[in-house]
Amino acid sequence: MSYSKEINKRRTFAIISHPDAGKTTLTEKFLLYGGAVQLAGAVKARKNQRATTSDWMELEKKRGISISSTVLQFDYKGFKINLLDTPGHQDFSEDTYRVLTAVDSAVMVIDAAKGIEAQTKKLFEVCRMRSIPIFTFINKMDQPSRDPLELIDELEKVLGIGSFAMNYPLGSGIDFKGIFDRLNKEVHLFERTSGGSYKAPVNVVDFRDKLIEQQLSGSAYQKFLEEIEILDSAGESFDTTAVFHGKLTPVFFGSAKNNFGVELLLDGFLGYAMPPASRNSSKGIIEPDNDSFSGFIFKIQANMDPKHRDRIAFLRVCSGKFSRDMQVFHVNSGKKVRLANSQKVFGQERETVDEAFAGDIVGFIGNSNFGIGDTLSDDAEILFKEIPRFAPEHFIFLHNPNPADYKKFRDGLDQLLQEGVIQSFYLRNSIHKIPLLGAVGPLQFEVVQYRLENEYGAKSRAEQTNWKELCWVHPSFTFDELSKIILPAGAALAADTEERAVILFTSEWSMNYFKEKNPDVKLFSIPVFTEEVKQY
Repeated sequence: MSYSKEINKRRTFAIISHPDAGKTTLTEKFLLYGGAVQLAGAVKARKNQRATTSDWMELEKKRGISISSTVLQFDYKGFKINLLDTPGHQDFSEDTYRVLTAVDSAVMVIDAAKGIEAQTKKLFEVCRMRSIPIFTFINKMDQPSRDPLELIDELEKVLGIGSFAMNYPLGSGIDFKGIFDRLNKEVHLFERTSGGSYKAPVNVVDFRDKLIEQQLSGSAYQKFLEEIEILDSAGESFDTTAVFHGKLTPVFFGSAKNNFGVELLLDGFLGYAMPPASRNSSKGIIEPDNDSFSGFIFKIQANMDPKHRDRIAFLRVCSGKFSRDMQVFHVNSGKKVRLANSQKVFGQERETVDEAFAGDIVGFIGNSNFGIGDTLSDDAEILFKEIPRFAPEHFIFLHNPNPADYKKFRDGLDQLLQEGVIQSFYLRNSIHKIPLLGAVGPLQFEVVQYRLENEYGAKSRAEQTNWKELCWVHPSFTFDELSKIILPAGAALAADTEERAVILFTSEWSMNYFKEKNPDVKLFSIPVFTEEVKQY
């Protein structure tokens, strides 16, 4: 049976950015234009305004930042859109990395005043490693910003990718009047809406219409014409094949806050983004229209509904058709499971999913045996590649100060660890069983403590450590062998939850010193020991 018609409607993508570039605001505006929400909630000043649909966790609402990836699904102009709103805060990159394994393309949001920032570069590299097509949205053009041509040049030089400006801004800051659509030779003149809560009214005219010259000052209009001429003569040509392979990024300009250019971005993205792609597996390439249903778990989230203490495992469908109540193999364990409690998640709202196709994201409630990276399929021979973990850079011991709450503390911590936002280790030479937690960024520890207390009723106390680096040791070395090796001052031998050996170091210098003195001990940045893994 062919599922091509349904699959070709699907577009599954993530929005990535440096903190405060406007990613969550753009997410909300996509939902506004997609008809999924009637009124867009501003991100700032959450105490006085409605919270955005994608920011559901109580701590997110209080702080006005995204700290967990959110899955949002809606229909738009005949497309079935699966939008993954990833954490923009720099402390939440590991969850973002995992989400990027589940998408077919990405929209990269750049602050027009700041250009390429550190987090943007890091996330871009993850996309490039997977050859994910990237669409660029240069945001906040209605505020003081850098020159558009300068931003395009920086994009190409810093990220090493070709670019094609799909549209171009008319003015900037308070003089930002609209967008020039280069392919259709049309200018979209915008009007501001109250707080950007409603779709922006648009007046579309030919790009040489007298109305444009009236909107801009004489010098600004002349500058606009000259820059368009530069783009036409010296810029890259538009190549859809290069876009599909992540070699060329289409660039769009606008202001998500005021809805300028949002619809042009969404339409342009859907016009050139790829439908669900094939996936590598132990059985070879799995095409999306393969008769066998298959998918993998890329995210686990506890307590999306705190009243029910539930746990949702999010699965990316890779091939075939999912039907509620179907029996499939949990390939990692070899056991058969029935997929009954299937949900479509929209922020905190849910509805039952009866069927889904390649590219769709389905949430499964319960199923405590599912782990991040697990494969589900009605073909027991299909196993998708493991999703890698990333080495933490911050470490604390987390104490339970109240022995009477030990079960709450342990159960809550176990469920939060299953989400994969933090990692747990234990020291090999310690008689105490105090959890040693590792995270990519320190704010994750605050989130864990906050959620332990507010969702599980268990207080905790964090004890800081001096470790700054962690690496996994090649499994050819046993713990007995490693215990005989002299470690640098402050370093420690530990194990992760899979009993894999790790060494904790107080500095990069300490790690390099150990490597120099012990060249036979291979250290790795992630616990997957293949040739493609980065070795320190």
